[in-house]
Amino acid sequence: MSEINKILGFQLLGYLDFHLTLLDLIIVIAIYLLTLTGLRIFKVFVNRAVKKRQWMDRSSLYALHKLASYFGYTIATLVALETVGIDVTILMAGSAALLVGIGLGVQQIFNDFTSGIILLFGGTVKVGDIVEFDQTVGRVIEIDFRTSKIKTRDGITLIVPNSHLVSDNVINWTEGDNLTRFSVEVGVAYGSDTELVKSILTTVAEQEEDISKERPIRVQFTNFGDSSLDFKVLFWAENTWEIEFLRSKIRFEIDKQFRAKGVRIPFPQRDVHFYPPETK
Repeated sequence: MSEINKILGFQLLGYLDFHLTLLDLIIVIAIYLLTLTGLRIFKVFVNRAVKKRQWMDRSSLYALHKLASYFGYTIATLVALETVGIDVTILMAGSAALLVGIGLGVQQIFNDFTSGIILLFGGTVKVGDIVEFDQTVGRVIEIDFRTSKIKTRDGITLIVPNSHLVSDNVINWTEGDNLTRFSVEVGVAYGSDTELVKSILTTVAEQEEDISKERPIRVQFTNFGDSSLDFKVLFWAENTWEIEFLRSKIRFEIDKQFRAKGVRIPFPQRDVHFYPPETK
């Protein structure tokens, strides 16, 4: 045992002198195992209590589990350090001085940490929500105290600092009403029967089963474009995660009905006129 002490013994920060024994290692491992077991028991107990009485929603329950884990492992670390003979007060004093020295460097980290607490307990963005930011749509799969994980439609997991979800412009498609309004735009050639175009767009939207029938379907004549008469069909849908596939189905059906009814979708055209040079 004395040989192990010679190998593991070291001096910390120049003035903490202690030896780490095999028994100390066993105690440290036991502390973390007990902490892990206690946290699992706490999680099971809280989950059962919530199922019996709905006194906490899913996002708050997730936040409580996260907070309990951080608190439990922090206490376990402090107890483990005291067990092996490290004076925690000295370490805390040294850490405080270190944080003062690098204060400017940890401002963003502290901002993300604060934003994480706001997200976990504020409920503006929750795990399972579908959000859109920076022209990216994804489902929130995890909210931690500093970063959040968002999985896009392509299956890519983005690691996003929490401050972006709090301070930036974020669209939460899941918050509030279950129905969201979307649109599909199309242009037809000049000279087309606009009433026929309106009828086709309305019929296509009404026949699509994934479009909600609780809200009205509207068709707008939006503009006299450079090469086309521009229309937009607006509808309400619940399955926002698959909305791009729904839009694609609608476009396929619009094209099919336009071909059957003789409505032409133009392509951009430009008329170029050449004038002969003037003769003197």
